[in-house]
Amino acid sequence: MPFAFDASDWHVVPERSFDQLKVGEIFRAPSRTLTDAHASAFQAVSCDNHPIHYDAQYARRFGHSAPVVHGLQVIAFTAPGATLLPHNFGSIFIAFTELSAKFLKEVHAGDTLYPALEIAALKPLGDKGEVTTNVTVHNQNGELVLSGQHSYLLRTA
Repeated sequence: MPFAFDASDWHVVPERSFDQLKVGEIFRAPSRTLTDAHASAFQAVSCDNHPIHYDAQYARRFGHSAPVVHGLQVIAFTAPGATLLPHNFGSIFIAFTELSAKFLKEVHAGDTLYPALEIAALKPLGDKGEVTTNVTVHNQNGELVLSGQHSYLLRTA
């Protein structure tokens, strides 16, 4: 008997409706340890070539223990796709609409980061809905290095 292919059989988690999402749900990303290679690759992609990000002597001259990982690279660790959140949204996802972030501690090569997104608010907007998540990134010492928020627009009907 021939195999009947159905792409929905490949969903990582079942898709959910806006009404099935709950404030307080947490979506964690796997931890990742940053290396000098990650910082170099991000520097090449971002075009941010400030020496604070790669020159150890320069960084020390300005009071840093080591080159500082790009802030945008740390924000990238909060990408929804690094978690199961957008898989839960599935076909109701319309757009990633907003983000904010506060950088609370420096991040250096060798640090392991632990990102999480927690649903903070669900706002119905007719046939759409807005999901707001609080985002956090902790380091291997349990220190909060980044906090912020993301907003997403979803279909509700």
